[in-house]
Parts: sequence; C-alpha cells; structure tokens
Amino acid sequence: MEFDPAWYGPGVSRILALGENGKRLLPLTWNQRPSEDVRSLLSNLQPAQIFPGAPEPRAAMAGLWLYFDCFDEAHQAADSCENPNGYFWQAIVHRREGDSGNAAYWFRKTGAHPVYEPLAAEAAKIIHEFPKAEFRVGAWDPYAFVMFCERAREQPASDQERAAQHIQRAEWQLLFDRCARPR
Repeated sequence: MEFDPAWYGPGVSRILALGENGKRLLPLTWNQRPSEDVRSLLSNLQPAQIFPGAPEPRAAMAGLWLYFDCFDEAHQAADSCENPNGYFWQAIVHRREGDSGNAAYWFRKTGAHPVYEPLAAEAAKIIHEFPKAEFRVGAWDPYAFVMFCERAREQPASDQERAAQHIQRAEWQLLFDRCARPR
C-alpha cells in the first residue's frame, strides 16, 4: 500500500518521521511506553492547525496519538469525535487494549465504514505473505479481525502476529488518510 506522509503537510510529515514515516508496525497491545518527547510534541498541537483542510482533524489527531502508543490520549481524542471515524479509532484503541467486547461495541457504532473495502483488499494481499496465518478475507469483518488479533497476541513472532500487525498498519494508514488528507 502506498502511504506518503507528505500528503498531510510538512508538520505532520515531520511528526511521522519520528516513527518510521507512518510505516511502523504497531504492537497488537499497549505494551510500549510512548516517547515523552513525542508525547510533549503532540500535546502542544491543535488538530485544526496541524491538519488544515483535513476533513476530520480531531479524528486524525486520535490516529497520531494511537500511532505513537499514547493510550490515554488516543482514547480521549477518539472519544471526542462522535462520528464513524472517531468510533473506528475508539474500536482500535480497545482492540489493542485487549478488550474485545468494547472493541466490538465501537465497531457496531462505526457501522459500514468506507475504509472497509480498501482494507479488505490490502488484507487479502497481506495474508498471502504469511501462509501460516489463519484469517479469511472477503468483505471486511472488523469483528473477525478483533478475534484474529486476540489469537495473534498468544503467538508472538508467528505468521499470525506478523500478519495481524501488517493488516493493522494498513488499517491505520487507510483510516488516518481518510481523516487527515486535505480534500
């Protein structure tokens, strides 16, 4: 999948450069301590200023917090967006937390999301790279992906975990793009 931080402007591009330019594989759980430098930097940003012209600056900010492993801030930012994009970020936050029931609740609130179709296409490509991963891809099923991630967490360094992380990265990139790219 093509992902270019420059699509979101120089400020966002500089921020994403601190984390592999939006191409980092995120852990399936919140087990990383966020960088205090990044946390401080993000804390001083106003979503409308860092994402001028973006359709969902607050939701894009939730995505940045999530990307840099800042659980509380990602949760709070997603919670402030009462729309399908915010609900989607909220679901991802809870999936990474290991709270599959809460993740499912937020995916139900999300409903049929425009990201699901391209995500299914990306997941189909990814799953072929990991022959031992057990995940069927047809139409995107966020609940099935929650369960896939649950199983993957129990199999560190397996095809299952690597496939889940690659799909999760594609999910993050697609949702971030939908929220952050100026239209």
